[in-house]
Amino acid sequence: MAPNSAKQIETMEHVPPKEHGGGFPPFQKDTFASQLIWLVFTFVALYLLMSRIALPRIGAILENRRQHVDADLTEAGRLKGESEAAIAAYDKALADARNRAQTLANEMREKHTAEADAARKDLDVKLNARIADAEKDIRARQAVAMTNVHGIAVDTAAAILERLVGSAPAGSELDAAVADALKR
Repeated sequence: MAPNSAKQIETMEHVPPKEHGGGFPPFQKDTFASQLIWLVFTFVALYLLMSRIALPRIGAILENRRQHVDADLTEAGRLKGESEAAIAAYDKALADARNRAQTLANEMREKHTAEADAARKDLDVKLNARIADAEKDIRARQAVAMTNVHGIAVDTAAAILERLVGSAPAGSELDAAVADALKR
């Protein structure tokens, strides 16, 4: 507020001591009793107002919140139980799947092992037959070679004797001597 005149400025600057009344009003003896009565009256009115209106509303709000929290905790417990059951079912399904996969792997391994054993046995039979055929062929060729060796030995012995002695011995004697030597 801006002062409009010089008189208002003077009044604002200086307040005479008479107007103060001699100190802080609540501590004055003259007004103390009435202030106490008004304090008691105001306290009782506020107490009644708070106890009849405000506190029941606050109590109802707190009870509503407590019930809401209890309901939420119950729901959370139920959901936790459901999630634990779902986790247990998932773990069981996973374990069952692993067992089935292991069983299938074992069955396939056994099947392939049996097939490989059968193929190996079949191959062994074929190889043994080929080995037997090869041994027969070797024996036949060896017999043919031995026949040729006998003929070469007879011819070679005849040539050596003819060179050493100067004449060739009879074919039957030389043939018997070479056959006798080859048997040893």
